[in-house]
Amino acid sequence: MAFALETDNLGKVFADGSIALREVSLRARAGEFLTLLGPSGSGKTTMLRLLAGFERPTSGSIWIGAKLVAGGARFVPPERRKVGMVFQDYALFPHVNVAGNIGFGLRSDVAQREKQVRRMLEMVGLPKFAERMPHELSGGQQQRVALARALAANPDVLLLDEPFSNLDSDLRVHIRNDVRKILRETETTAIFVTHDQEEALSLSDEIAVLYEGSLLQLAAPHIIYNRPSSIQVAKLIGEANVLPARAQGMTARSRLGEVKLYHPRNGDVQLMIRPEALHIDHFDEVGVPAKVQWREFFGHNQRVGLALGDGTELVAWTGVERYIRRGDQVHVSLGMPVLAYGGGE
Repeated sequence: MAFALETDNLGKVFADGSIALREVSLRARAGEFLTLLGPSGSGKTTMLRLLAGFERPTSGSIWIGAKLVAGGARFVPPERRKVGMVFQDYALFPHVNVAGNIGFGLRSDVAQREKQVRRMLEMVGLPKFAERMPHELSGGQQQRVALARALAANPDVLLLDEPFSNLDSDLRVHIRNDVRKILRETETTAIFVTHDQEEALSLSDEIAVLYEGSLLQLAAPHIIYNRPSSIQVAKLIGEANVLPARAQGMTARSRLGEVKLYHPRNGDVQLMIRPEALHIDHFDEVGVPAKVQWREFFGHNQRVGLALGDGTELVAWTGVERYIRRGDQVHVSLGMPVLAYGGGE
């Protein structure tokens, strides 16, 4: 299958010698929503700037569709890449109305431009806002206008640089779902930058996990979460309890007793246990004793801090059907196999 975007061994070293990207190879299929996820300094924003053409790569190449836009002596400037961009601060022109913002950059006659602007306003749910000025819009409305402007020129790839970070939490969820729906309907290939794990998991077709300029894993969200390629990836996306253990085949001895493994291992390993995999019980003495250190109640579930007898600390997510209090003596067990890292097969 042809890819809408590809990078091959892409690297970026700045003038001061700092390495921003280390031989990153990734790809996005047409219509796919690919998220670049990582902490500050991971290289995700540098990657976006390279894709947009705001920076030149030090090494490697970038292909958009079947066109080489950066690599070797070739460098296509931003205005010739057919790439749309939605910025974190929206970057709307403050003294131009909504219609003017959306139509900016469209190379067509007046009638065609006005038709496209109307179509974009309908698409983002703002058909009556053409004459409004940016300062008369809410944050969510400004975000929709920025999206409409980016899509108006029918880009081959849309780049989104943490576009929801300035919105409050309730509006952020609403707007990001609307944006995802629009991108699906328009079959737009999108590259999305975020450090928000929930956004990455809920919106993406695939996630590229970046850390200190290196690509650690590229896969679908459920694979990244349930089958992270390393302990480091597990910690970067979602919560993870990490326990030392001694493996033999498909089982391992740990501070939680004997646990089942997804894959055979032998020798010293590190177990990766998601908080929701832990089962807490006040009455059933299956598992090992633990004491509740703290509890955070979220209505639909609760996050619980546990201490085992030897002082090992764990975090568990559990339902709200049983009230759990600080100081409770409970038993904790695993009801499913877990991943182990290290050791030989």
